Amino acid sequence: MKDYSKYFQVPSMNEARKRTSDVVSIDYSIDPQFIGIGHSKHYWIQTYGCQANEADSEMIAGIFEQMGFSEAQGPEDSDIILLNTCAIRDNAEQRIWGELGRLSRLKQTNPDLVIGISGCMTQEEGVVDRLLKKNPYVDLIFGTHNIHKLPEYIYQSYFEKERVVEVFSMPGTIQENLPKKRKQNHKAWIHIMYGCDEFCTYCIVPYTRGKERSRQPEDVIKEVESLVAQGYKEVTLLGQNVNAYGNDLNRGYTFGNLLFDLDQTGIRRIRFTSPHPRDMDELTIRAFKECESVMEHLHLPVQSGSNAILKKMNRHYTAEHYLSIIKQMRDAVPDVAITTDIIVGFPNETEEDFQATLDMVEMVEYDGAFTFIYSKRDGTPAANWDDSISAEEKKDRFDRLIVATKKYSNKNNDKYEGQVVEVLVDGVSKTDDTMLSGYDRHNKLVNFKGDASMIGDIVYVQITQAKTWFLLGEQVHV
Repeated sequence: MKDYSKYFQVPSMNEARKRTSDVVSIDYSIDPQFIGIGHSKHYWIQTYGCQANEADSEMIAGIFEQMGFSEAQGPEDSDIILLNTCAIRDNAEQRIWGELGRLSRLKQTNPDLVIGISGCMTQEEGVVDRLLKKNPYVDLIFGTHNIHKLPEYIYQSYFEKERVVEVFSMPGTIQENLPKKRKQNHKAWIHIMYGCDEFCTYCIVPYTRGKERSRQPEDVIKEVESLVAQGYKEVTLLGQNVNAYGNDLNRGYTFGNLLFDLDQTGIRRIRFTSPHPRDMDELTIRAFKECESVMEHLHLPVQSGSNAILKKMNRHYTAEHYLSIIKQMRDAVPDVAITTDIIVGFPNETEEDFQATLDMVEMVEYDGAFTFIYSKRDGTPAANWDDSISAEEKKDRFDRLIVATKKYSNKNNDKYEGQVVEVLVDGVSKTDDTMLSGYDRHNKLVNFKGDASMIGDIVYVQITQAKTWFLLGEQVHV
């Protein structure tokens, strides 16, 4: 298959390091020539990674359907397969390489099948180089900054049988009104900003997602108002550094202002992820206390309890500052649930450093924690550092951290026994069709007896038994 030179642009890490402020918002519209051309054809999207990728996949699916494609039952029944990828950790990338190998066999039985790859992995120079040299069956490669050009790419790769490679290193315009095929009709992901300017030394995201750039508040509010009119009950606001929202707009309008304004739209529940401790401010904390729709759950990544490691990570805060935020949150909302992210085995982390992390867990008593062993990412500063910690020591610290965090997950869940909680019902249990599951205001997973007609409703459940990772209960009427 020949390369289509008009659409042949590979990423550059050097270009991705540059930060420009000339980002503008425009309204998306599909070229009429692409509408309906996918009639009787099917697409399949496999999504890896974070909620931002989930939201991107909803937009990609919306574009496919606008073009007339229908969602397939699985990859074997597809005309186009697209992997929307994650680059945050090496094991995620290895899974994707393995899946590409499996999909190549489908191509052998169906030569007309188009295989595409998008997302954060494709923003890495080494990944695209490997795809070009070793994966000739991949027909379509694009990045995080040019989803809006997908109709052109599909036309070229599927209908003109050209290989399409176009990955922008620098972010372009913010595209408003991209079509979306949402996975649920009661909960919605909403991008409020894109990119990250923090440059933590272990993280590839500032290179794959670009500069921080916020949507205009009017556009976010309009989208939430539209969802309320459609019957949605919960939105999750997304950003790589979500509480830095508005800093680039120069309007004196911050993330806290947005929370207060969205509280007036009639949406029942507002969540957000992921905030950065450096940007947690008084107005955002006030929103937790004063806005009925802002849920009593804060996911605040700490990454380490050691000031020495935090400095090496370029996190821009100390353990003491982090703890002061936790105190302010609990003063404002005493029963707030707090979860976090923690990395163990960062290059040259000492046992003393690790003990400081365990001390942080003891002091905060997290409701839950996503825990990770440090994963080297090429192109980041930390990838070039010597590392004196053995794999065995990293695994030992990881296991000890799990024990510490599980202790407080159990403790915090136990206090819910006997309480009545408000649950937004998400669906039927995969193992018992008489059981429903959903999340309460504190982001606790709750399972209880019920029928599928209640999916999408907010109901009240009395907790009868607390488990480590979920709660069991019975529906009550209040």
